[in-house]
Amino acid sequence: MASPGETAWVVIDSDWNLHVEACAYLSSLRAVDRSSNTERVYAGRVALFLNYCEQSGMDWHNPEFAELHAFLRWLITEPVRRASAKSPARLRSKSTANAIVTTTSEFLKFGAKLGWVAARIPALLSQPKYLRYLPPGFDAGERDQFRTTQERTLKFRAYTTEPALLMEEETAVVVGAAANARDRFLVTTLLETGMRIGEALGLRRSDLHFLARSEALGCGIAGPHLHVTRRSNENGALAKSRTPRSIPVTQRMVDAYSDYQFERDRFDHRADNDAVFVNLFREPRGRSMSYANAKEMMDRLARDCGFTVRPHMFRHTAATRWIEAGVDADVVQALLGHVSFASTERYIHASKKRMREAVEHTAKTRKDMPR
Repeated sequence: MASPGETAWVVIDSDWNLHVEACAYLSSLRAVDRSSNTERVYAGRVALFLNYCEQSGMDWHNPEFAELHAFLRWLITEPVRRASAKSPARLRSKSTANAIVTTTSEFLKFGAKLGWVAARIPALLSQPKYLRYLPPGFDAGERDQFRTTQERTLKFRAYTTEPALLMEEETAVVVGAAANARDRFLVTTLLETGMRIGEALGLRRSDLHFLARSEALGCGIAGPHLHVTRRSNENGALAKSRTPRSIPVTQRMVDAYSDYQFERDRFDHRADNDAVFVNLFREPRGRSMSYANAKEMMDRLARDCGFTVRPHMFRHTAATRWIEAGVDADVVQALLGHVSFASTERYIHASKKRMREAVEHTAKTRKDMPR
C-alpha cells in the first residue's frame, strides 16, 4: 500500500484486474525506498515481459532458458509501439534490452523466493565469474574470496559509450530558451551542480544556504551551497544516494535563484510549500513540480533548441567540465554523490578536446624540429 500522498504504480492483466505478483514486486521496491520514477520504469518493463509471455505462450512461472533468450532477442527486433501513426518506427538498443531483462530477472528471482516461480529459475539467470582483472579500488579479500562474482547470463555485449553531454554553445542556447525564471533556475541548478533530476525536484528551500555564512541556519559550511538529502516528498522525488552531501554553488546560480524567488512571489498560490520547484503557471499552482512536469519542460526546450535535451545530460556535462578543468577524481565523485568510484570512472576519459590539443601540440612540436 502506498502512503497518503505517495504515488504507486500497478500492473493490470488483460481483464483489467490487478496482476497480484507484479504489484507485490512493485510494492517491494517501495518498501526499500526506491523512487516513484524507478517504480514507474520497472512497472513498464515487467508489464512488457508479461505481455510477451501471454502473446508467445511462455509460462512466466516456469520458463525455459531458450524462451528467455528468445525474449531478449525479441526486444531488439520488435519495433517499439509508436505513439502515433506519424511517429517513425524504431528498435530498442542492446543496452535498453539488457536493462529490461535485468528488471525481468529481478522480478523472477523475487517470485522464486515467494514460490510463484520455479525454484530452478534463479540459477538460470546468473553464473559464477572469476575476475581476472580487478576494477580500480576493488577489494578481492585476503584470500581472493571476492574475486568470484555472479554474472548475468541473459545479456547482450553492449559497449560503453561516452556520456551524452551538451557543448558549451548548446548550454547557452538551452538557458536562453528557458521560458521563465523557474525553468532557468532548474537548468542552471542541474548544470552547475551535476545533480540528478530527482535530487533537484526534491530540494526544499531550507536546503539552500546561499549566504556567505550559514551559522544562523545551524550550518558551519562556508560559502553559498546547498544540501542534498534523501527524504520522502509529495511529488515522489527521491535522492538516489542515501548519504547526505553538500554542493558549493556559483554566484550565477544564486542570481538565478533571486530571479526565481521574485517570480514565485508573484505567482505562487501556496507559499507554505517548502519545495524549491513548484507549479507556477497552471493548476494546481503551488504544488511541487513532478517528474512529468520536468519531462514536459525538457521536451519543450528540445523542440525550441532543435537538439536533444534530457536532465541527465546536464549531469554528464557538469562532470565532464570538472574533469577537464583538472578537478581531482575523488572530488568529482563527492560532488556527484557516487558511492562507488566505478560510477565516476566513465567521465574520466580522454575528451575530444584534449585529444585534439594533444595531436595539434605534437604536430607543432614536430614541425618546429629540424629535418
